[in-house]
Amino acid sequence: MEIKRFEGTGRMSRAVVHNNTVYLCGQTHAEGDIKEQTTAVLAKIDDLLNKYGSDKKHLLSVTIYVKDMNDFVDMNSIWDAWVENGFEPARACVEANMARECLLVEMTVVAAVK
Repeated sequence: MEIKRFEGTGRMSRAVVHNNTVYLCGQTHAEGDIKEQTTAVLAKIDDLLNKYGSDKKHLLSVTIYVKDMNDFVDMNSIWDAWVENGFEPARACVEANMARECLLVEMTVVAAVK
């Protein structure tokens, strides 16, 4: 089976496609509060999924990392408006130390190709 890697940096790829599945690396946005960062991250996910043959209706799994669980409700308010009823992925959300102090949320995605 062929593995296609896209937008490699030497350390990682932004997207990998294998066996009709799209894997996205962790998506972040470094500006704003949790709602602004979540909105920007979901926009990046939309763009990458569309670029590599999928969309949010084909989500399989999403892992969400939040810097502070006190932001969970606000993050979910943006998430809930974005995800479509009937197309909810399997999901996990954990509190995590982030790679940079300004990051409040990071999401990794697995989706089926359309």
